[in-house]
Amino acid sequence: MHGSSRAGGAVALFAAVALVVGCGGGSEFAEVSGTVKYDNVDIEDGAITFFPADGKGPTAGGTIKGGRYTAQKVPVGNTKVVISGSKVVGKKKVYDTPNSPEMPVTKELLPPRYSDAAKTELTYEAKPGPNEKNWELGK
Repeated sequence: MHGSSRAGGAVALFAAVALVVGCGGGSEFAEVSGTVKYDNVDIEDGAITFFPADGKGPTAGGTIKGGRYTAQKVPVGNTKVVISGSKVVGKKKVYDTPNSPEMPVTKELLPPRYSDAAKTELTYEAKPGPNEKNWELGK
């Protein structure tokens, strides 16, 4: 009896490893990192999102800070990419009092062909493992 429980444990361990590794069922992911510039200037504050091109599966993304980003768990294969950036266009008072602190008012920096999920022209083919992609976006 002792020998059969050891064999059963080995089978269970193998099954658990197979679930974690995945068997090509579209469960592979990539990490994509790099830089983002718009009109030759680093995007200081923004976001990047990767959508499976076929619309099936999870999306992934990350924040853009100081022109750099890292996105974890990007689906492997062809993706549509949305990049947005914000720019400060003014300030407004947090409270309606004379000595209220002010907060920045921001506006989308990038045109819809980059920043709108329905209109984006950006695509990227993610490979398993670490990827580097630098984006040079024109006006």
